[in-house]
Amino acid sequence: MKRTTLSLFAGATALAAVTGFAAVSAPGDSGAATTEPAATLPVERTGLLCPAPSNSDLAETSYTSFTPVTKGADEKGTAALEAATAESEGEKDDKGDKGEEKDNKGEKSGDKAGEPVVQPKEPGTPATGKTSGGDAPALIGTAAGSHAPGWTVQQTTEVAAGTGRGLLGLNCTAPDTEFWFPGASTATGRTDYVHLTNPDDSAAVVDIELYGKDGALKSTVGEGITVPPNSSESLLLSTLSDVEETDVTVHVGVRSGRLGAAVQALDDRTGGDWLTAAADPASDLVLPGIPEDATSVRLVLFTPGGSDADLKVRLASPSGLITPAGHETVHVKAGMTTGVDLGEITRGEAGSLVLTPTSGAVPVVAAVRVVRGKGGEQESAFIPASDPVAARATSADNRAKSTTLSVTAPDRTAKVKVTASAGTEGGTTATKTFTIKGGTTQNVEAPVPAGLEGTYALTVETVSGGPAYASRTLTGEDDDVASFTVQTLPDDRGMVSVPKAEEDLSVLQK
Repeated sequence: MKRTTLSLFAGATALAAVTGFAAVSAPGDSGAATTEPAATLPVERTGLLCPAPSNSDLAETSYTSFTPVTKGADEKGTAALEAATAESEGEKDDKGDKGEEKDNKGEKSGDKAGEPVVQPKEPGTPATGKTSGGDAPALIGTAAGSHAPGWTVQQTTEVAAGTGRGLLGLNCTAPDTEFWFPGASTATGRTDYVHLTNPDDSAAVVDIELYGKDGALKSTVGEGITVPPNSSESLLLSTLSDVEETDVTVHVGVRSGRLGAAVQALDDRTGGDWLTAAADPASDLVLPGIPEDATSVRLVLFTPGGSDADLKVRLASPSGLITPAGHETVHVKAGMTTGVDLGEITRGEAGSLVLTPTSGAVPVVAAVRVVRGKGGEQESAFIPASDPVAARATSADNRAKSTTLSVTAPDRTAKVKVTASAGTEGGTTATKTFTIKGGTTQNVEAPVPAGLEGTYALTVETVSGGPAYASRTLTGEDDDVASFTVQTLPDDRGMVSVPKAEEDLSVLQK
């Protein structure tokens, strides 16, 4: 055998060992490669990025890590979260000279300097960790093997007072190259930051564009921003443009590398929360799980293409699809952000917004800003348009009396299975199955682990029927305060579709 042939054969064998899906076999009489339908296999590696939680000294932050048990996953694996605190060569040299000198950011990320803020447990059992103050860094997480499929980390922060007070939460996100954030603001009384986290060993270059009611906001500051390797940057939106706008759409486009991105929206009157990226631009959108006691709902939309969009607005209630009076349709001008005040649209019932085109399909991104409470006890949160649950969605950091799970079937009836994990400190799993009628939203009575101690995770799986969308609302422990946060539950990307193939090695000998 020639050296080239041997090398290629070794490469094919290595590919089979690493990926677990390429089947190498001897060539058949026909001399042709054969393919079979794609197989769905657990992912072998997952990356997550958590932004710096708060700059308030009053902040109390908890991290909850959870990986659902996944059939077919590796038996062994690891998961870790590390501080995104890139250092210059000079800083490294200084530390080498001083030996035991502590890194303040590292100290904040755990009980002791350099210790991780949370130690992930085996799949099926969540783990939690806490930190406090305004110096906690962004985190870069990696999971491999058994810990990778569906790995989820929830970051929840409570701020007792000041701008952005209340409950702020988000699911730490996977790195990507493009993000849309409708619902941000540069208006007086709002302090919005865009957080960018680079998980890689090379710098990332990013452009940030802002769009208001009249189109793009002029700014050169947002062009060509460099985020150093293994680090995180936060940028105040009002420094990117001096134009005050109530409703702003933020577009983050990565020129080189990849990033995690999220917007922290802080309000003087109504507290604050994280605005996570909306689902990719589409003509049909679902914004699931508006709290039933919402006192104000503001819909913000943007179309990135060159055509205007006309959308039908409907609320999927427990009894069916309802068209809100006075807001039957909304017109979105191309390249301009549109805000619509829907008021108390849910009227004491569970609800989700369903947006569909009235005529031609034009891609749109959307989010709603939701306010609960009245007077001086108002709090706000955001619900971006979401992708469906698909195979499985995962929510960490659930609490027995503070969690509401909302499930929507916008088209056809859907059947979903909801599983509660063991608790962080004890308890056994529990499972329930629910049927959600087409065109409705239901706040389901999600299962709670028997003998629960600590917090727990929920997984939602689509069993049959049409697509299902879901979100989880977490409320503060004080019943007299309207603090809350909402996280949508798209597919946790724990499984990947890969083609099956039989390699024809005879081509290597020609």
